[in-house]
Amino acid sequence: MTLQRIDNIGIVVEDLDAAVAFFTELGMQTEATAHIEGLFADHAVGLDGVRSTIAMMRTPDGHSKLELAQYHAPAAIRDGSHNPPPNTLGMHRVMFAVDDIDDTLSRLRPHGAELIGQVARYKDLYRLCYLRGPSGIILALAEQTS
Repeated sequence: MTLQRIDNIGIVVEDLDAAVAFFTELGMQTEATAHIEGLFADHAVGLDGVRSTIAMMRTPDGHSKLELAQYHAPAAIRDGSHNPPPNTLGMHRVMFAVDDIDDTLSRLRPHGAELIGQVARYKDLYRLCYLRGPSGIILALAEQTS
């Protein structure tokens, strides 16, 4: 048996419409939306009475996907700090390659994006930054400079 690929990365959000708008502004496209409920959902995620709405977002090249999920039942929970620092155990962040970090940040700020630190240069290769997006999601942006 051989691993084929990462199919998608799932992110639970508080406001699906706001998250879709944020990732659309980043450059992703909505591939599909669906209401998820029933025994298959309960069995797959290990919860009872699952009702959620998902939006499958894909990158322009079609190779990477995010599944944004808003739980209606059982309600989404916060486990610890709403804005954990980047060194918190667990899922760290999702990094996106962009053509222009400054332009990307200016487009995402009206959608709630906040820089965690500042835009930094890694050697003469990249400009990088971490930002917090909808529902406290930590994203990283990388602009190749050479």
